Amino acid sequence: MQLGIQIVAAYALVILMTLVHALGVVLITRLLKLEDASLRAHRLDFGAFALLISMALGLFALHTLEIGMFATFYLAVGAIQDLEQALYFSTSAYATLGHPDVDFPARWRLVGAVEGLAGFLLIGWSTAVFVTDMNKLLRK
Repeated sequence: MQLGIQIVAAYALVILMTLVHALGVVLITRLLKLEDASLRAHRLDFGAFALLISMALGLFALHTLEIGMFATFYLAVGAIQDLEQALYFSTSAYATLGHPDVDFPARWRLVGAVEGLAGFLLIGWSTAVFVTDMNKLLRK
């Protein structure tokens, strides 16, 4: 039964993270006016670099929010007792660095593993969006 609870929890979090990521990417794109015509209108100048930096920081903030969602889950279920440790564990899992030496209960370890897979995919998604927009800016 515990395996089923882990799978349901992990995939519920993945669905939530995917929705948050999709909304976040759309919001960043709209706020920074990253539509094709707008990007092609930019020159390769300070403004273009400021736009790329703003986009990178927005995507980084989005990933930080998603890491925080998993850390909050770990705190809520009692898997980790301390916020700093929950954030550290979640960041390590999300960035696929491996699990640090945090005392993490076996009954939730599948959720941590799924977080690594989700983080890998969402980081790839952000990279694709960033590179696509950067190419539009540089290849006008």
